[in-house]
Amino acid sequence: MANIYERIKARRQELGLTVEELANRMGYKDKSSISKIENGKADIPQSKVEAFARALETTTAYLMGIDEEKEPLPEAAIPVRPGPMIPVLGQVRCGCPMYAEENISGYVSYLGNSGEKYYALRAVGDSMNAAGINDGDTVIVRQQEAVDPNTIAVVCINGDEATLKRFRQDGDTVFLSPQSYNPQYQVQVYDLKKTPVHVMGRVMEVRKTF
Repeated sequence: MANIYERIKARRQELGLTVEELANRMGYKDKSSISKIENGKADIPQSKVEAFARALETTTAYLMGIDEEKEPLPEAAIPVRPGPMIPVLGQVRCGCPMYAEENISGYVSYLGNSGEKYYALRAVGDSMNAAGINDGDTVIVRQQEAVDPNTIAVVCINGDEATLKRFRQDGDTVFLSPQSYNPQYQVQVYDLKKTPVHVMGRVMEVRKTF
């Protein structure tokens, strides 16, 4: 299955456009920006996907591979349409998730509840491997500021550090518990009077990396 970078290149070639001509259509001053994108060396924010679709006279669905033809389904199979695309905001240990275009590293499909906001993160490390979250997995997160006790959540510590742990709060004390086969990880305890700790979202799904 072709990815978005390969589809951009293929569509450009179908139209007979040079890299420089596509760069002009996109408003890029340097054609190397297009080359980097076609080679998968530069991320594409959602707004640029829409701009590429216009420049290449196609649809965002085509570029994202949503409408790609598939093999016929077995007779008893029930077709499932992909859900809306949600942003991947980087790695869970690379600072607190920020829902801004410049922080988006890609998109994944997820069918959540209408009216709720979701994003995805790449898990780093093995502090939650006993909960089935391994290094490199994609974690789907529902954006919310509070969770039930011992729920796996994305938590922002002191405004600049993000972690994925089981969250529990008792008054002004927060407990962040790992769930790992590695004994080096211990429960982290924070006094909210000294260190700000905020829930950024609840983990809804984990997608494995093989």
